[in-house]
Amino acid sequence: MRIGELGRVTGATPRALRHYEQAGLITSWRAANGYRVYDEGTVTRVRNIRHLLAAGLTLDDVRVFLPCLDGDMTAGPASARALGVARERLAVMDERIAAQLAVRARLAAALREAGAGAVRGAGAGAVGESLG
Repeated sequence: MRIGELGRVTGATPRALRHYEQAGLITSWRAANGYRVYDEGTVTRVRNIRHLLAAGLTLDDVRVFLPCLDGDMTAGPASARALGVARERLAVMDERIAAQLAVRARLAAALREAGAGAVRGAGAGAVGESLG
């Protein structure tokens, strides 16, 4: 299948597919006309890659999962290395969230001090809620 069809079937853009290929996660061959051609098994691989990326992993992280990208990733137990990568990524996310919450708290405090009144925000813990 050509890149456009693979993209339609998996929801990935041609640009993303070329990026996955450049990263060594998928492979293609060139037809006589120079178009990239992928085999049918690439559909499962791309769907798994997209699933892992949507879970917050990076392309570098996804490389750890190469041995299981061509099948049902939920069928077997995760490897210790894969679990380690997922834990590391979660820790990075937790650090970023904590840093953003600290910045948010400083901004809310600055607005309170400036007399700006309640600040509206979405979700639990919004600044306006904390101001009473």
